Amino acid sequence: MHTLVIDGHPNPNSLSAALAKRYADAHGDARVLAVRDLTFDQNLRFGYTRRQELEPDLQEAWAAIQAAARIVLVTPVWWGSVPSLLQGFFDRLLLPRMAYDASGMLPKGLLKGRSARIILTADSPGIYLRLTGNTPVRQLKTHVLGFIGLSPIAVTRFSPVKTSTAEKRVQWLDEAAALGEKDARRYLPAPSPALMS
Repeated sequence: MHTLVIDGHPNPNSLSAALAKRYADAHGDARVLAVRDLTFDQNLRFGYTRRQELEPDLQEAWAAIQAAARIVLVTPVWWGSVPSLLQGFFDRLLLPRMAYDASGMLPKGLLKGRSARIILTADSPGIYLRLTGNTPVRQLKTHVLGFIGLSPIAVTRFSPVKTSTAEKRVQWLDEAAALGEKDARRYLPAPSPALMS
């Protein structure tokens, strides 16, 4: 698998879910992993003081992340962050010695060599998010995906959702499809010469 699209919205009928699907369908070499379909305890019950075994769905999700050359994260912005379901997914899966190494002076991401894209939906207009420090982008780009070694990380935002028209949402879905096509061309490996002859 080349690209893993992580859909972090709890609602399968959401705009985020539709954007994830359109991106993956247009990409052609992508799989959607909907966090809402996974069965796992969202709480990191003991922090990092005790091991909490990964449930089978998290084990499969981790294998999919490791196999992917590119990660696309699609999520709404709720209260300047991401839904608790997605945060719980991060808490449980992006663990020391798996996703990053914290044994040195500075932590080191262990998923280097992978690129990423963040697709955000929000009710707040983009200008408001920028005026308030763009917290969700900073959190995801720097403190989650960048922290575990992903680079470069592109960001696309669709907002404001609450006041958008049906036509605008169709336009956003078409933009997501165009991004999928563009990323497939940019990040898919070139065919080997033997296959081209």
